[in-house]
Amino acid sequence: MNWNRVILFVLAGVLAASCSTSRTLLPGEYRLAENEIRIDNETISTNEFEPYLRQKASSMEMFGWNPMVAIYNLANPSSNSLLNRILRRLGQPPVVYDPASVDGTISSMMNHLEYLGYYGSSVESNVQVRKRDVRVLYSVHPGRRYPISEVKLDLPEGGEFSEDFMEDAGNITLKKGDWLSASALEAEANRSSAAMRNKGYYTLTSANYFFEADTLTLPGTAALRMSVREYPRSGRAEDAVPLRKYRFRNVSISHEDNIRINPSALADLNLLRPGQQYSEDAVNDTYARFSSLNVFSSVNMALSPVDTNRLDCDISLRHSSIQGVKLNFEGSTNSSGLYGLSPQLTYYHKNIFHGGERLNIGLKGIFQFNPDEDVKSTEFGATVGISFPKLLGLDNAMIQGPILPRTDISAAFNYQNRPEYRMSSISAAFGYSGSLGNRRVFYQLYPFQANVVRVFDISETFYNSVVAQNPYMLNIYQDHFDLGVGGTLQYTTDASASPQSSYHYYRAGLDLSGNLLGLFNPLMARNSSGQRLIWGVPYSQYMRVELQVGRTFVFGYNDNQALATRLFAGIGYAYGNSVAMPYEKLFYVGGASSMRGWQARTLGPGNAELSSYFLIPNQTGAMKLEADLEYRFGIISILKGAVFAEAGNVWDINPKSPDGQRFTFATLPESVALDWGFGLRLDLKMILIRVDMGMKVHDPAEAVGSRWIQPKQWLGRDNRSIHFGIGYPF
Repeated sequence: MNWNRVILFVLAGVLAASCSTSRTLLPGEYRLAENEIRIDNETISTNEFEPYLRQKASSMEMFGWNPMVAIYNLANPSSNSLLNRILRRLGQPPVVYDPASVDGTISSMMNHLEYLGYYGSSVESNVQVRKRDVRVLYSVHPGRRYPISEVKLDLPEGGEFSEDFMEDAGNITLKKGDWLSASALEAEANRSSAAMRNKGYYTLTSANYFFEADTLTLPGTAALRMSVREYPRSGRAEDAVPLRKYRFRNVSISHEDNIRINPSALADLNLLRPGQQYSEDAVNDTYARFSSLNVFSSVNMALSPVDTNRLDCDISLRHSSIQGVKLNFEGSTNSSGLYGLSPQLTYYHKNIFHGGERLNIGLKGIFQFNPDEDVKSTEFGATVGISFPKLLGLDNAMIQGPILPRTDISAAFNYQNRPEYRMSSISAAFGYSGSLGNRRVFYQLYPFQANVVRVFDISETFYNSVVAQNPYMLNIYQDHFDLGVGGTLQYTTDASASPQSSYHYYRAGLDLSGNLLGLFNPLMARNSSGQRLIWGVPYSQYMRVELQVGRTFVFGYNDNQALATRLFAGIGYAYGNSVAMPYEKLFYVGGASSMRGWQARTLGPGNAELSSYFLIPNQTGAMKLEADLEYRFGIISILKGAVFAEAGNVWDINPKSPDGQRFTFATLPESVALDWGFGLRLDLKMILIRVDMGMKVHDPAEAVGSRWIQPKQWLGRDNRSIHFGIGYPF
């Protein structure tokens, strides 16, 4: 059977059945296929006006045909069967054209033009009907703009307000020569009122700012008068109240009895003191500091004026769940009979010493086995970490601003038992973490990272066949000691645990090891290979860099679809006292979150075949490149689906590595692996459970003429893998 013809026949049938994007419309109804906006002025983007479209067409319109509407139309409108419900959830219903929305859109666009400072503008519409599809063209003709010829200030007489205001006058954003617009006036009123509230003027808002523009005295320009009055725009002059500076009278902190927290810790978080002048920034920063402790379910700051220039502030804190357990689990299998399981259990306590200190204790296992061949690999890890909401040695009262840095101390033990060898490691780290003022940039800095690794019980066959034959491999599978620094830096447009709108992020990581120890080389003994030793063990010297970029687009009917993308690049380079990267610092691909057509560690490096020396696969490399694309969509209620495609691999960078396994640009196209697949997700809000099946499309390990896997082979032996996981893969 010719599978290519079968697939084309099925696709042609689906397209033929769904080619009409208006099949479900009622008599007299039309589908809004497209809105087009054209603007005479090149300095104005059409994006400025898209939010004012009262009726938006369905997304993904292509040459007059919309695939999402076509999928929706595949459903039988008179049936509520499971298949028809799935088709309706996958697709988008056609947007029924509403003529009244055109007039509303024109009115909104006209208002926006005036808000931008274009006076005497016009907007025209042209409605085009073709069969049962409607396309609306909006022609925007911006009107005249007026440059500001001068800015005059009108301030309340007497008192200290005028003096304080003039100290800030240099920051006024309205300048001579700027274009007059309501948007610029509103922005300045918001900026200036916030600046004055930081000087103590608690009652002042942007509503106290009045603007008058004179366009007659000097035609073609606008003489602007900015007035600050002692009553709001909605008030009357006779109701004016003098603008005065406020100070705090009482500042109290209250919480429920079941919150056990040291009063001194709360006092260090609070930036407000009795007698202190009111500052809006200080209030907001105090709120952010209490919230960042992550101990309270809510933080409420109630400000109450007690007379004409004093405030009381009550900070009330509500109880939150302090401790709990998290379970994570990943599993995978393929048709060759290799199974992989990875459970992880974490206990956390967010207030272990009653000062907002976080305790995390984690247990993790990785188990791979093939019951038909009675071989297995076991890995067990345990970690313990404590994070203090301060820089150790300093009180938080000495740190200003909304963001509190944290001091992190951690220790870990890891043990691996493989058919070829056993390995154990003990590690410890000390560092700092936190976020910068905009809450979009997060950092981790570890000035101390130490790791002691012991490799033992190496099988004689593995040692003689692999390790002893290659100095590069010998350096990987030996006892070693790491001491260095590391850190990560991340920028994200949405730091929430479960973003509900489009977002993107950038993440960079760096590990440096052995440079400080290298200063003491003259004092160290050497082994037969010339490596410097500490306690009889060579120390590692390397640099490891990771870069990751991700972007997720949320779209569709009720935002029930998303397109998630990720690019990853990583490289490790050994130098000085090391010939090769330590084993635990090498990269690998495959598994539930990476190249899902393969199980973990079964791909690479480059076009290398699956090594026969490892009874349980252990393919790694010093360099990794990967690109991921996943389309996510809702099906029914909590059931969701996904279709994904991935490209990537790991490579060696050592010049002595075999051709094809070593990274070169010349062999890159043939050594990149490709896969695709689909999955189901059960979204329980608090947890997402997923099952994915990945299928190989291009396998670099195969012979040159067999690397491209034909569709009829996708479900065959060794060409598919099934993965079970918790949470999204990226």
